[in-house]
Amino acid sequence: MLDYIPNPLVIPIGLAIGFLVAAPIGPVNILCIQRALERGFLGGVAAGSGAVLGDGIIALSASLGISAISGAIETYKGTIQIVGGVALVAFGLNLWFQPPQIIASVKTTRNLPAHAYLLDISNTFFLTLMNPGAVLSLFAIFGGIGTFVELSGYVDALLLVAAIVAGNLAWWVFLSFLTGYFSQHFKGKSLSMVNKISSLLLIAFGGVLLGEIIAVRMDMLDSVFFA
Repeated sequence: MLDYIPNPLVIPIGLAIGFLVAAPIGPVNILCIQRALERGFLGGVAAGSGAVLGDGIIALSASLGISAISGAIETYKGTIQIVGGVALVAFGLNLWFQPPQIIASVKTTRNLPAHAYLLDISNTFFLTLMNPGAVLSLFAIFGGIGTFVELSGYVDALLLVAAIVAGNLAWWVFLSFLTGYFSQHFKGKSLSMVNKISSLLLIAFGGVLLGEIIAVRMDMLDSVFFA
């Protein structure tokens, strides 16, 4: 019977992990801010929800000890990184040429088609899974979680995953609310500048991923020819 009583420390630790994993500024944060400025609170939450789903799946896989996934990510890390880098550059270019459109008012966002939100969710979900570093870091966190709290069984593990998802979602709700609140002060020119900066950052993130792959390949070639 006691095996089904969860460790009470699992919830606060999971919430903290979920919040901290989502908080560092990266491509998804940039997209979430841009969408919240353009579409308000709901637009930001929709963009962040894709990351929540992605991190939730990764955390669940890690909690169940599916080492084959982390092994596959290690094996195909280069390919995954290339796909993710190209996708980021494509998103950045699309945002650069996309005309700014502030539709953050409640009345206007109600008229947005559902597929507009679903597209943002799928985009950030894809970017989350295409980030090998983020995936492997969550597996590493689960590997070392025993240092902070004892997971006695599947109940604790699943509760930890739920807490991570809740903490993750809390970050995106907070960021979307904060950004959506300030979106009312943005005009067309201001949003255009934000879009340009966001697109350059996305392209830069993609360029770093692709550049790392190129550097690794160059080192491999050097080791072959100058061994």
